[in-house]
Amino acid sequence: MGSQEIRQQHKEFLFPAVKNFYKEPMVVSKGQGVHVTDMDGKTYLDFFGGILTVSLGHANEEVNDAVIDQLKRLSHISTLYQTESMVNLAINLARITPGDLKKSFFTASGTEADETSVMMAQIYTGNQEFIVLRHSYSGRSLLAQSMTAHSNWRAMPTQVASIKHALSPYCYRCPLKSTYPSCGVACAEDVEELIKTTTTGAIAGMMVEPVLGVGGFITPPKEYFKIVAEIVRRYGGVFISDEVQTGFGRTGKMFGIEHFGVQPDMMTMAKGIANGLPLGAVIATAEIADSLVKNSISTFGGNPVSCAAANKVIEIVERDNLAENCERLGKILHAGLKKIQDKYPREVGDVRGLGLMQAIEFVVDETKQDRTPNTEIADKLMEETKKRGLLIGRGGLYGNVIRISPAMNVNGSVIDEAIQILDDSMAAICL
Repeated sequence: MGSQEIRQQHKEFLFPAVKNFYKEPMVVSKGQGVHVTDMDGKTYLDFFGGILTVSLGHANEEVNDAVIDQLKRLSHISTLYQTESMVNLAINLARITPGDLKKSFFTASGTEADETSVMMAQIYTGNQEFIVLRHSYSGRSLLAQSMTAHSNWRAMPTQVASIKHALSPYCYRCPLKSTYPSCGVACAEDVEELIKTTTTGAIAGMMVEPVLGVGGFITPPKEYFKIVAEIVRRYGGVFISDEVQTGFGRTGKMFGIEHFGVQPDMMTMAKGIANGLPLGAVIATAEIADSLVKNSISTFGGNPVSCAAANKVIEIVERDNLAENCERLGKILHAGLKKIQDKYPREVGDVRGLGLMQAIEFVVDETKQDRTPNTEIADKLMEETKKRGLLIGRGGLYGNVIRISPAMNVNGSVIDEAIQILDDSMAAICL
């Protein structure tokens, strides 16, 4: 089939809710490193990486070799049996995660990992009510949609009642109309008010994204999580870091929460863990992990092929100092986006992020303090960059935030190329 026929068949045979980027959706046929090629033969720089999932680039040869080697020996067996690749991955996660995290449970997706961590918090504490952040995203299941604080991503009118949503640490659009740091990080202190007014006063825990991904790479103040974790624990809960997008070096540290000096009681992860193969994980302290005494299995969680890929990803991230690479090149990318902001101070309201998770938020007129979300310019930038051979992502509650996250082993010349394309595209839109 040609690309046009595939688009037609996609429209006929897939759910219309399956979201695609661009007015004319791309049909991607292959990828190599930081590039992908569509069925019409055009090649693009990929600066969204399958939603921050292709962490080491498309068709990474070392990861592919590990996958092929594992496929030749064993492709699937389920968690009813033990495998070397799954045990090795659990050992690796215990070694590289912060604090006292030790025991893992593997799933096939981030949604399942997030759900598992909530269940574990409820079992361990004996409490039911659970806190998440506004502007957060957790996945597609009923519980995950209840935790997701974006109306555009919540299809179910009946939500899980025990979920409570705290104010987001969204400094650019402060929910308390304050300014950091004079605000005293009041949004963090408000978590205690939330517990006192909307719960029984005893909570199971709280899950946070160190950088809110779908929310538009919202990056909290450095004090935020320390304040929140202390409050959560004081009211009987456990503190969970959702590292589905921020894990494995992406932010400039192995895990995003490490920027904030907090040791979580559990962590969830997926996406970049296996460079595109389906895999999720929960890692917890031994005490929390041991609190689950009922039987549990995961048919596809801990799949030996996915685990082999994940072990190779961790090896490469550590060997090649990719967290450091993300920090260094993230600063270059951020500086380039700030220069674009300086050239277009009316349209660009905010530039933010950590490491190679960088975002641009578009507004109507920042020079007049009109921060009305400008989705039109975000739409145009997506199309203009595509014309020039650059793929980027978008997000935010209003769809006005551009998300930029290339592979973690990208080099400086490719960052410069992407910045130039972004600059040229903004010129085509605004001048």
